[in-house]
Amino acid sequence: MDIRHYYLEKGKGFPLILLHGNGENSSYFRGQIGAFAKEYHVYAIDTRGHGRTPRGRKPFTLGQFADDLREFMDAHGIARAHILGFSDGGNIALIFALRYPERVEKLVVNGANLNPGGVKRLSQLPVEIGYRFIRMFSGMSRFARKSTEMLGLMVNEPKITPEELGKIRARTLVIAGTRDMIRAEHTRLIARSIPGAELQLIPGDHFIARKKREEFNRAVLRFLDQ
Repeated sequence: MDIRHYYLEKGKGFPLILLHGNGENSSYFRGQIGAFAKEYHVYAIDTRGHGRTPRGRKPFTLGQFADDLREFMDAHGIARAHILGFSDGGNIALIFALRYPERVEKLVVNGANLNPGGVKRLSQLPVEIGYRFIRMFSGMSRFARKSTEMLGLMVNEPKITPEELGKIRARTLVIAGTRDMIRAEHTRLIARSIPGAELQLIPGDHFIARKKREEFNRAVLRFLDQ
């Protein structure tokens, strides 16, 4: 592996891996780690090129991040785990569950989308404009290259079909805010496409794990403890 992940670790018991969103890092889950660690062995990972994890030389794609997760689990002797992903982390979690179904016990996807069209236009348009602008300067500075890659993830990925989701066999909770930047009908499509998936909406925006932590944590623990 060309990188070594930075991660936060706490607790004992069955492994629970937390995957943050685009441009963020493991500290996004500061309101979850302690609560979840009372029952689970929690790993909150900085994705490739995010936080304290280096960029490395491999492709900067969600598929590569899913492969990175498998290598992280191999390196830490984790045969199987609950996977919780937020936003792009949720997209990584979906890809991971499709590629490595034997490694997933339960799946929680928060604010995920199958394609860029799943994002409300009011939220997606500034990303697209920013991407087109910063891409012109990507050859001039490290900051511009990094920004181009980050925004490119949201403009060009993910590319998951509802039919693919039908192959997921892990018990799944799809959770989102009632005012999420992901279109409500898109979130319902994800839940409907995964066999037996549960859907829960919590009053709030895209960042319910941070802003409505008690409700979010309660919903996740209820699902994992079933």
